[in-house]
Amino acid sequence: MPFIVVSGLSGSGKSTVLRTLEDAGFFTTDNLPPELWGAMHDLATARGLERVAISTDARTRDFLGALESSYERLSRRREDLRVLFLEATADVLLKRYNLTRREHPLGDSLLVDFARERELLAPLRSIADTVIDTTDLSAGELAERVLKLYRLERDFHLRLVSFGFKHSPPRDVDMVLDVRSLPNPYYDPALRPRTGLDSNVADYVFQNEDAEAFYADLRDFVRTAAERARAAGRHGYTVGIGCTGGQHRSVAVTERLAADLKALNVEVGDHRDMKLEAS
Repeated sequence: MPFIVVSGLSGSGKSTVLRTLEDAGFFTTDNLPPELWGAMHDLATARGLERVAISTDARTRDFLGALESSYERLSRRREDLRVLFLEATADVLLKRYNLTRREHPLGDSLLVDFARERELLAPLRSIADTVIDTTDLSAGELAERVLKLYRLERDFHLRLVSFGFKHSPPRDVDMVLDVRSLPNPYYDPALRPRTGLDSNVADYVFQNEDAEAFYADLRDFVRTAAERARAAGRHGYTVGIGCTGGQHRSVAVTERLAADLKALNVEVGDHRDMKLEAS
């Protein structure tokens, strides 16, 4: 896995790239002077960190005199050292700055700053393995390009949580589903003390064609919502499945969804109210 140096013009997308790499499991450090590249490499190696990305740009202008020697020393130790440089046209950078209302690190008028910054960072651009013009790229498109460039996969998880409406729905979910229309095992005295983890309870919940049809629609809806979230660049999506008490139907549905949607890296976060009801 390469040791990546990210650089480029202010407003060209460096923060997006660092966030993307961090989400992909990289240890990231922003605004690191070239003279400290080697020290960071040694520290990461000592800690067993295989994925490291650092950022160096105009904010480290007082230290860029050591760029060439620092790069040569590190490249001799790391054959997989990679330098990614980002740029964009001045008019696009100006629009981005006007939206964020940030000050340019060089602190002059913006158009003058952009020109000075290009000249200042020319040595970094000259050693870059890859230069990406982000003029026409959205943040999501830039993230996807970086993932493909370094052959990284976006880590996505679908998290499922069961609950009981009488204990209030969870607040930390993206979507809440109501499964109270399914057959309720609570009214069977033999099943009442059991939970949706019990196969007999699950058989009762999905006992007829109407219940199966309802579940199929719900499963397909969850799959579509999760896949759209992943396509939009999300790294996770959480669905709360609720019945009345959170012991039978919601638990059975959550477990079945986890089995049917395992391709989406499902994790069952919690059967939040199951123990509460069973106690």
